[in-house]
Amino acid sequence: MAVRSRKTASKQEPTKQTTSLDKCKSRTGMEAWPLSNKDLMVVLSMLVGTCVMIGIGYTHAKYMATIHENWMWFSNIKEVEREISFRTESGLYYSYYKQMVNAPSITQGLYALTHDNMTEHPATINVLERMNIYQEVILSILYRILPVKNILEPVYFYINTVFALHGMLVCALFVISWMLSGSWLSGALTGCFYIFNRLDTTRVEYVIPLRESFSLPFLWLQIAGISLYFKHNSHGGREKLSLCIALSGSFLFCLFWQFNQFVMLLQSLALFGVWILDLVPANKVRMILLFNAVSLLSVCVLQSVNTMILGSLVMSFIPATFLLMYFKGDSLTPCSIPARISKVAFYSITSIILMFFINIAVKTILNLEADEHIFKFLLNKFGIGNPRDFDSRLYLCIEAFGFLQLDTFERMSKLLVFPIYLVTHLTLLAVLFIAVMQNWSNHSHEVGLKDHPSPRHSHLLSSRPDLAFHAIQAMFFGALGMSTLRMKYLWTPYMCILAGFGVGDYRAWKNVLARLRINQDTVVQIARHLTTIAVLALLFAIALPPALKGLEDLKEFWDPDTVELMEWIKKSTPPTAALSGSMQLMAGVKLCTGRPITNHPHYEDKILRIKTKELYQYYAKRDPADVHALMKKYKTDYIILEDSICLAPSRGGCRLPDILDVDNGVIPDSGISEPGLVKSNIPRFCDEVRRQTPEYAKYFKHVFTNKTFRIYKIV
Repeated sequence: MAVRSRKTASKQEPTKQTTSLDKCKSRTGMEAWPLSNKDLMVVLSMLVGTCVMIGIGYTHAKYMATIHENWMWFSNIKEVEREISFRTESGLYYSYYKQMVNAPSITQGLYALTHDNMTEHPATINVLERMNIYQEVILSILYRILPVKNILEPVYFYINTVFALHGMLVCALFVISWMLSGSWLSGALTGCFYIFNRLDTTRVEYVIPLRESFSLPFLWLQIAGISLYFKHNSHGGREKLSLCIALSGSFLFCLFWQFNQFVMLLQSLALFGVWILDLVPANKVRMILLFNAVSLLSVCVLQSVNTMILGSLVMSFIPATFLLMYFKGDSLTPCSIPARISKVAFYSITSIILMFFINIAVKTILNLEADEHIFKFLLNKFGIGNPRDFDSRLYLCIEAFGFLQLDTFERMSKLLVFPIYLVTHLTLLAVLFIAVMQNWSNHSHEVGLKDHPSPRHSHLLSSRPDLAFHAIQAMFFGALGMSTLRMKYLWTPYMCILAGFGVGDYRAWKNVLARLRINQDTVVQIARHLTTIAVLALLFAIALPPALKGLEDLKEFWDPDTVELMEWIKKSTPPTAALSGSMQLMAGVKLCTGRPITNHPHYEDKILRIKTKELYQYYAKRDPADVHALMKKYKTDYIILEDSICLAPSRGGCRLPDILDVDNGVIPDSGISEPGLVKSNIPRFCDEVRRQTPEYAKYFKHVFTNKTFRIYKIV
């Protein structure tokens, strides 16, 4: 009866009162339309823009997957060939996914990762602490619990997830450009810039398991959240949404990449910049800095208190900035422009000094030396420090850690993005300078007043604080990209964003047309949209034919020597046999054979770096007894030698044997001598051992050879 009476009441209630819609009917004689024509156009534009964004993101993901398939013929090659195609550290990371998928249970798989004696034999390490492999853990668990085993092989679930994440990355770039310009056409242009410039914007199609392949999509998601949060009209639900996006993006980015601390440092410097220049409210800057700190500390905890994060510069810079914010306050006190410049310089220098002071104190307390190789590399990169340092020379000889190559700008100019970006960014920096001068000038007029906190004055970027943040952060990302080739993938997406924004920004077009005495809003909208469409059409005319032709280029993965090596190891060595070789090769050995390895390419631990240098002595000029003692020290059963390393021609001191010779105090084969080096009469071990003279044969037994590899068993 009670249920029936509530239903009855609910049915009768509308008849007892007249709704606003009924009133509208009585006045007009027709049903009122809930949205105005303008509102309807906005909603329609949002729907169309969202569909275009999803379409471009899907297209990018499909494009990357197609290129990968075309280059590798991935669907047709053997499983061992698929695994070998994950080169260097990619193979190491994928091995943990494979290990978790094949584990008897999730619990046993996690235990094996936290008590791992396969990766750095004979040592036992916690892989979750040492490496950022939570993505492999998450994906392996999802593969085990989701009903996908009958649809997808484990490797396809893995790589398709990465391609999908990069579709999300393009969507994030689209959204950032859309928010900045107010036009989804600009977002579409940004997405197309990114896709057509793929040689310089991404490398996911051939290094799928690298940490950046997982993390960069979440970095741009975080930046999209910050952009929304910094907009001057962001409040209420929009502000909460933006903070949620920023926090989740920041956390996942930090969780998935060991280089997170350097990117977060650059972002924190950009946040410091917009705060000290009074372009973004201090409370918003504090919130994002707090989120970054929380993300890093959360990752530190998840990695069993990874002290490398605690000793990072960003974890010293954030508290230094908070301390300065406390003393400076949130409001500008009236003073002259020269005094203001002096204050900015003082606070900037003080923040850097405080950062280094806190960092040194933390590293001293924690006795932290895990990241010393990075700073030695940076010093040597700019001609400071010990030029004979083994770790630094290894990094300097890797092309990815060299300076950005100039042909990058040539390629990106041919596909339109770089010249448009350059004009846009330089204009933004000029506007930024004018806005700062305007703001300081407004406050300088109050020097003689005794009023306390003055109200905020308007300036050129008063309503566009998000734009100020992007202008500064893009500058820092550009500096990093110029200095390190591998990091250009942080800068080139920003080129696409700012280029797309520069073409279609409403306020820019309004200001330009106003100088021509054209003030009609309709004309402004038509001009910017037609220009964006014209640039899109030109981009498609230039870039689409080569892109489509590139999809016709069909290749096949072919590495029979490495396949033969892996199959021999699986067939002819005990499952517990430990192997040693080049870092890059060892990652593949662990993945393909499941055998213990002594060293690997994840080079972020001091003990491992020392160990690798000692193991590498088989490529140096060392006595067989010395090499044998080092192999026994690390309980190595087999060593794999590569003639491509042993007999490689000297190239500016970047051949591994030359690096070892210099570190050992020996004049290298290139003949280039430095103070303190002496000539050695001992032959190079890797070359001499092939002759199997009695002096060598009593320690090392030759058991396998092909055109590329030689294996010796430790006697």
